[in-house]
Amino acid sequence: MWPLLTMHITQLNRECLLHLFSFLDKDSRKSLARTCSQLHDVFEDPALWSLLHFRSLTELQKDNFFLGPALRSLSICWHSSRVQVCSIEDWLKSAFQRSICSRHESLVNDFLLQVCDRCPNLASVTLSGCGHVTDDCLARLLRCCPRLRALRLENCARVTNRTLAAVAADGRALQTLHVDFCRNVSAAGLRHLRAACPRLALRAEHSAAMLPDQPRPAAALGKLLPR
Repeated sequence: MWPLLTMHITQLNRECLLHLFSFLDKDSRKSLARTCSQLHDVFEDPALWSLLHFRSLTELQKDNFFLGPALRSLSICWHSSRVQVCSIEDWLKSAFQRSICSRHESLVNDFLLQVCDRCPNLASVTLSGCGHVTDDCLARLLRCCPRLRALRLENCARVTNRTLAAVAADGRALQTLHVDFCRNVSAAGLRHLRAACPRLALRAEHSAAMLPDQPRPAAALGKLLPR
């Protein structure tokens, strides 16, 4: 009988290693990368990270992914009870809820700022249910990622007409924009964007028909003022 031949994973060439890594999720890739410097080098190869999908806030804090110029598609989508709190108007939140939302907002916006700095070739971004993302952050994303073709912002409570104006000003390559259920987007803002970008595939189901955020009522404000 012929002797059984074995091969260590590090004997594979780089192309084979990249192909092997491509079948693993983020946690498995990181675990394998910790075994030796050669595999860690493969883990950090930008070609491995053309697509990233996150399903929870905690995933953004993990050191199990790589942001680089090869990233083409980014998706941040989650729906949990704590995230839903961030879609409530600020003046209706308790102090504890405001504290939670402040941490969530900082986490999401800090992550997106890293994306702006490191991923100029993004073509598609989805931020469904991301009630923390702000107009300022989205405007910067549009400026820093000139190849962006699709932007999906369904149920993003803080998105307003300022984001629509940023799309008109800097979304030169944008072909698709979804702002469904974004309650602070107005019909006038949508009309202006359609006039400015007639070729843009714009979807805004229920957005203009929803009640926008209102200023804090005087009665509620009076309860917070010192006597």
